[in-house]
Amino acid sequence: MTGSSNGRWELGVGDWELRTLTSSEIKARARALGFDLCGIAPAGSFPELSFLREWLDRGHAGEMGYLQRTADKRADVRHVLPGARSVIVTGTIYNIARPYSTEQADPDAALISRYAWGDDYHDVLKARLDALVAWMRDASPEPFEARAYVDTGPVQERVYAQYAGLGWIGKNTCLINPSVGSWLFLAEIICTLRLDPDPPALDQCGTCTLCLDACPTGAIVEPQVLDATRCLSYLTIELRGPIPEAHRPALGAHVYGCDICQEVCPYNQQPPRSNDVAWQPRRALDLPALIALWQTPDDELRATLKGSAMTRATLTGLRRNVAVAIGNSGNPDAIASLAVASEDRPSADDPIVEEHIRWAVTNHANHEPANRANPANRANPVMIRP
Repeated sequence: MTGSSNGRWELGVGDWELRTLTSSEIKARARALGFDLCGIAPAGSFPELSFLREWLDRGHAGEMGYLQRTADKRADVRHVLPGARSVIVTGTIYNIARPYSTEQADPDAALISRYAWGDDYHDVLKARLDALVAWMRDASPEPFEARAYVDTGPVQERVYAQYAGLGWIGKNTCLINPSVGSWLFLAEIICTLRLDPDPPALDQCGTCTLCLDACPTGAIVEPQVLDATRCLSYLTIELRGPIPEAHRPALGAHVYGCDICQEVCPYNQQPPRSNDVAWQPRRALDLPALIALWQTPDDELRATLKGSAMTRATLTGLRRNVAVAIGNSGNPDAIASLAVASEDRPSADDPIVEEHIRWAVTNHANHEPANRANPANRANPVMIRP
């Protein structure tokens, strides 16, 4: 007899020996569940983790107060799970067959960050992580504690991803894998199992500064340092109040997030594509016309965004962003549509949205937007940073 019915025990010389769950077995199961990458990092206190406090003190977090509140926990995963020994980090490719925003010359098309086109990655990947943890509990003869997170827990996941060998933190602050690029969702399982770790990845950005040079608001203030208060993603998603007027022209047609610093990265010039149905764009979010997006009734827009990561911006936040984008578009018909009241769009009556509508109309009246006069400006945005 070589083992029990559940496969957890193996016959040793004169006794039963406990078989441990291995890193290679976990990685194989992760791939079977739909994760493209999986690596193991030790639950250590790495030098990169300490920079968070300095970054917060610089004011780069803006209104993201939750980062301040959880800063101590984010300094070490053992503050999240006492006794943690390993961090299992997964990477999931979400890139699909659609052109980059920097290749889109139509000033009337709304630009939405690639990760938000399909289903909410938090829900999709959390279900897969939970399935992986359940399998681990069943396969491991050793009891263990675990915490699974998909971009929701107090974890500096890119640091642990780097030490798990999945890639390095690039100058644009995204994790870059040398084989698949940076179109990756990261997720992790912190656990008390002692697993064999992977060697950390090495920085391969070299002297390249394309991401810093391309950022439309100059938000990447130095390599690997992002001033979120100037980032288009922060301005269109996290910021709840008015968008600073100085940054509104730089938004161009971006209504939710920004991918420019990833699109110009050499490691993303021929990236693999995912066929996962979860990441395929919803029809209403597949490069919609700005005027059509603005005219969509609130109820219909809510239905479109349900189960999508775009609910993060709120309906009024999205209206605010679309108003700015229309103001930048230079399309007279789109500008005129902003002034048309509609009972099925009450979110447009929000005071913050109304203020951005007034700006859009005034911006159009004062000058012809540069993006319509010269579409190339969209592919080569001026440097001002998010």
